[in-house]
Amino acid sequence: MTTITGVDAAYRHCERVTRTQAANFSYGIRLLPPAKRRALSAIYATARRIDDIGDGTLPPDDKLDLLAQNREALHGLPGRSGGDPVLTALGHAATRLPIPLAAFDELIDGCAADVTGRRYDSFDDLVWYCRCVAGSIGRLSLGVFGATDPGRAAPLADALGVALQLTNILRDLVEDRATGRIYLPAADLDRFGCSLRLEGAGFTDPPERLAALVRFQAGRAAAWYDTGLRLLPLLDRRSAACTAAMAGIYRRLLARIAADPLAVTRSRVSLPGREKAWVAARALVGRPA
Repeated sequence: MTTITGVDAAYRHCERVTRTQAANFSYGIRLLPPAKRRALSAIYATARRIDDIGDGTLPPDDKLDLLAQNREALHGLPGRSGGDPVLTALGHAATRLPIPLAAFDELIDGCAADVTGRRYDSFDDLVWYCRCVAGSIGRLSLGVFGATDPGRAAPLADALGVALQLTNILRDLVEDRATGRIYLPAADLDRFGCSLRLEGAGFTDPPERLAALVRFQAGRAAAWYDTGLRLLPLLDRRSAACTAAMAGIYRRLLARIAADPLAVTRSRVSLPGREKAWVAARALVGRPA
């Protein structure tokens, strides 16, 4: 049986992973009270481990084997952690909060789609992927936050996850393409006359077409934020602040992309740390950015 000391050490490990690797999410997570902060850090550390498998350098078959092993390990929770600090912390959190651990199956499904090089014909197909890799995290987080109306809150948390992932896709357009990944729907590429073919460090598509494509997708993402942020009134003050901080950082990032769509082809669009801290501070006093 895991001792309390072991559980505390496991949570500290997850908080360290979150602090050092969650460049945007950590600003929101630190606004939570200790018990919820630890639990959400365990969720993030688990998700990070799964993402790192998909993004790693192993051969595809080895990645799929590792994803299957992680799926099996997660199915053993909350009881069997095998001494693994991430699983220990997550299992402990799941005994105290209604965390829907089955949602990790969807995250693994999405990462497996990355490994196999799946592409998306329609926007509905892409939304499936976004719900797998990010909507799932929204629903897992909701298990930590709690909500006054869980039935209404779950689809809103899912929608906010979709908004965040669509923002990630636009931000990482060149980086993903360099690794062979194209997320934007084939139907939209055809509509705007773009191929996303790389030549050197940039795309060969006419700049005006590429800008129109990115601006169109940014508009879609903005609509998902409008839906997802309706979650905030259903959360307690600290949970709402955490959510507003994370969403606010990504929403401001999306606004920068929409204002200069070709910026994503020149460098990785990001916010400076002081701006992220400002967004988090406003969220804490109930004034989302």
